[in-house]
Amino acid sequence: MYRLARTGGSPELLRRLARRADGWAGLLDGDGTVLQAASGTSRWPGQDAAALATRAARELTTRGARAYSVETGERTVLLLPLDGTGAERPPFLLAVVAPRPVPGGLATLLADAAMPLSVAWSSESVERKRRRVDLAEFRGREAVLHLLMTGQLSIAHQVAGALRPRLPDPVRVCVVECSGGQRDEVARICAEASGGRTWIVRCPVYARHLILITPAAEAGPDGARDGTPLDRTVADLVADCVVGVSEDVPLSDTAAAYRQAFHALAVARGLPDRHARFGSAPEPALVVGAAGARWADALLAPLLTHLPRRSQDPGSHELAATLASWLAFSSHATQHLKIHRNTLAARLRLIGDLLGTDLNRLADQAALDLALCVRALPARHRPDGRQERAAAPDLDAVLRAPGVQSWAAQRLRQLAPAGRTAEETVRTWLRCEAQLGPTAAELGISVPGARKRIVRLEGVLHRSLLRAPSARYDLWLAFRAADLVA
Repeated sequence: MYRLARTGGSPELLRRLARRADGWAGLLDGDGTVLQAASGTSRWPGQDAAALATRAARELTTRGARAYSVETGERTVLLLPLDGTGAERPPFLLAVVAPRPVPGGLATLLADAAMPLSVAWSSESVERKRRRVDLAEFRGREAVLHLLMTGQLSIAHQVAGALRPRLPDPVRVCVVECSGGQRDEVARICAEASGGRTWIVRCPVYARHLILITPAAEAGPDGARDGTPLDRTVADLVADCVVGVSEDVPLSDTAAAYRQAFHALAVARGLPDRHARFGSAPEPALVVGAAGARWADALLAPLLTHLPRRSQDPGSHELAATLASWLAFSSHATQHLKIHRNTLAARLRLIGDLLGTDLNRLADQAALDLALCVRALPARHRPDGRQERAAAPDLDAVLRAPGVQSWAAQRLRQLAPAGRTAEETVRTWLRCEAQLGPTAAELGISVPGARKRIVRLEGVLHRSLLRAPSARYDLWLAFRAADLVA
């Protein structure tokens, strides 16, 4: 019995007892609720035996007995306590339903099995509680990350106050891609390497990713081991992981830092040391100026002023968060937001109707992504009174601004080292709504060939293209800005 408890736990013990009794065996609490059960015969429906055991357990409680047996027709129910403390009401009961007459030696076998079953169940209960605590901490950290991504810093600090460590400011974000089944072990290595000073979150979207929020000043004891930055330490300690690292940013810019780290991860996959830092480059939201701010306000106004018809319908803030998540993660937004895919589809239809846009078009997606990024800037340019009274410009007028033109030229110059076919490939891919199948057909190559071209361009541009968050929106804006003055 003790060997069974060590190797198979309480389920295997109950199966052995059910087979020996040629009936049913189960573990019940003091109220008669069946916690675990096994059937050793197909003659009786399991629910009938469970109902009979529950009724017997309630009779035992009513009578105040320690052990109990009930004979009904062709069946016998035997009940034994598992705690062995002599309490008036044992917390757990071993119940066996057997045919009459009871097989010889069954009562002795039950008495022998009570102690190992109690030990096994107690051990399993501790493990279940530990898993619940781990899950609660995982959900808490995921909630803090979501709050940081949406700019709700005060609430993020309140929730993070119950966990460790405290949120640093400024921060550097790392995305660690692990091999299958290694994420928990890599999380432990990261915690040890940083001395517990790094905020570690298991990515809710990608099952192989860890998100590390480390202090920006990472020298010495603040997040490094032997003077080596944490991201480099992790890449050295774990043989098959890949690490992408952002720039140092304020805590309020965590969402932008995550995108940077994700783009750096795409570059790191092709490097021998499996580690890359984000290449410094301006973001389009930073160069659109006051005219871009007015354009973003006008474009998003129907969404941001939306009032739901019913209290259970999503409000403007929830719809804006849904749109931002979908633009960043596409269909994976269901995992990020913890909603059903039908709920996501219904919200996107409502958003498209409110804004008068076709969310299936890459052009509209790029415009909405830029508008959300402009509004999310902590210190974005606000128009003065005269500008507020002026009509908001359209997107083409914003893209003609000198700052945007300079940004677009800088971004497109990155394609020059890749040869003449690079621009044709990217333009075709964007014209085909960033879909590989139509892109391959238009270029006259196979789908794997088109994929290989795009993957090579990820290393050239230092940006992720095929996996979300993708730089396809920035590339569409850059090409559009260049075409306007061509």
